[in-house]
Amino acid sequence: MDSSKNRTLLKVIVLGDSGVGKTSLMNQYVYKKFNKQYKATIGADFVTKELHIEEKSVTLQIWDTAGQERFQSLGAAFYRGADCCVLVYDVNNLKSFETLNNWHTEFLKQANPMEPDTFPFVLIGNKTDVDGGNSRVVSNKRAIEWCGSKGNILYHETSAKEDTNVDEAFLGVAHIALANERKQTNDIYPRGVYDSVTEIIDPDQTRGCAC
Repeated sequence: MDSSKNRTLLKVIVLGDSGVGKTSLMNQYVYKKFNKQYKATIGADFVTKELHIEEKSVTLQIWDTAGQERFQSLGAAFYRGADCCVLVYDVNNLKSFETLNNWHTEFLKQANPMEPDTFPFVLIGNKTDVDGGNSRVVSNKRAIEWCGSKGNILYHETSAKEDTNVDEAFLGVAHIALANERKQTNDIYPRGVYDSVTEIIDPDQTRGCAC
């Protein structure tokens, strides 16, 4: 039996300030690895994870982006065809939470989804392990209230370092992305995206993590 007939490619974009742990979360989820050495992502890169959801073979393609301002506008081709957007902030860093509105707006502007009011987002509050939680400055309640203001988007709290709730968070992302993909009639991954994105990827860049 050819399982490829049932295979679905889901494109997920991960956004957030530099240092919040986007790369760490992805490495922990896909490779079960955590690197204490931080090295900023240059441009964009992606990892893939094979899943089985509702008797479907799913390839989750997760795009990691640089958090520095000079890389925020990577162009519409990069965002086009996304099935879900994951916003990440550091629960110990108030600024990373306050800039979520900017990332949310930037994605909708660049991706230009057909139904922006209902496009699926997931919020992840990372680094819950730091200082045993004593350094936390953004409460769970405040994060949930923010999600409510954006249409009750899904919220997860994680620790990439301790591998806490990482699998659960991305499984939630996959389910939401799959549901959204089913509603789309256009091609979920336009051919021009690779050509547009590879120009800004440094192939020699060592993938680090925001621990």
